[in-house]
Amino acid sequence: MTDSKHGGMETKLEQTERALPIALLRAREKVMGPVREMLANAPVNEQKWRVLRVLDESGAQDQNSIARAACLLLPSLTRILRAMECDGLISRCPDPEDRRRSIVTIEQGGRDILERYKDQARKITADLRESFGADKLDNLLDLLEDLQRTKV
Repeated sequence: MTDSKHGGMETKLEQTERALPIALLRAREKVMGPVREMLANAPVNEQKWRVLRVLDESGAQDQNSIARAACLLLPSLTRILRAMECDGLISRCPDPEDRRRSIVTIEQGGRDILERYKDQARKITADLRESFGADKLDNLLDLLEDLQRTKV
């Protein structure tokens, strides 16, 4: 089909309702709403919460690993870690094998925050699982993992 206005082929994009990037953003906002509410009065924001979760789940690790697991850009993570260290939530020490890298460890202050909000976080997940459906949620998570491994 030609576009007489521009003298070439019509370049129509898919409807935004069915565009994957927009659908993922909409879904993210839907899922993050209750998390934002939970953290509204917390001493950490979403990014710091993700860092604490990653460190608690996987243990001490280098900044590159945290950035990947917490979906943060490395320059942003560096700034976030500096603030978290000042707040006593994490500690950093040089990597004994590569002094240019640092190893980040969750401290008791960070564990206390996770402990304080874990029941609310579990309830958010349980509510989502119940309202969306456990099988559908598991399937969605599997599909999203597959999508991450896809070369685009």
